[in-house]
Amino acid sequence: MNLPPIVSPEEWQAARDELLVKEKTPTRSLDALAAERRRLPVVAVEKEYAFEGVEGKATLVDLFDGRRQLIVYHFMMEPDSDHRCPGCSGVADNMGNMSHLRARDTNLVLASPAPLTQLLEFRTRMGWTLPWYSSQGSTFNADCGLDGGFGLSVFLRDGDRVFRSYFTTARGVDRLRTDFNLLDLTPYGRQETWEDSPEGWPQTAAYQWWRLHDEYETQSAVPMADGEVRV
Repeated sequence: MNLPPIVSPEEWQAARDELLVKEKTPTRSLDALAAERRRLPVVAVEKEYAFEGVEGKATLVDLFDGRRQLIVYHFMMEPDSDHRCPGCSGVADNMGNMSHLRARDTNLVLASPAPLTQLLEFRTRMGWTLPWYSSQGSTFNADCGLDGGFGLSVFLRDGDRVFRSYFTTARGVDRLRTDFNLLDLTPYGRQETWEDSPEGWPQTAAYQWWRLHDEYETQSAVPMADGEVRV
């Protein structure tokens, strides 16, 4: 296994200080982007959508649970499909205690077109407690710009009026995954071939190593320095 250069503590600190200066630039850029995001216009949601959760039928307003802001993660799960998306599951795995969001008047839920029984069966298997709503029979996903894919929508409530303020998908959802962000701090990173890493670093094709969290022990895929995968 290849290692990074081995240096003295003084040399390491100098290199770390140099990198820290560069790290501050994207941090400030992200702060500036967040400021612009807070100033985005919103669009009124005029259509009535029907959802179903563990407590029964619900409207989009109900999903706020009395709060002013709502984040909806559009989890990929179609009716009667056997596919259980490891990417969406990884996102849900990384969504921890919602108390901190709720302290800021914000709720977060999952939503999928599959029937509620299908969602709850998988939620039980995964051990999640996140609220998960079925939008089966409605055009909610399509109206949010999704065609069987995944994404994240943000809504704002003013009484019974609801406005859509933000949407992202693809790499825009990466920031939700603590595991990705932590791996980005490590020497070997996410260990995927798209990353700019030194020659000889362990890497596999993107997404190849993803598993449902209860499948890693029996189907773990470990990238090696020779480019092969040990399963």
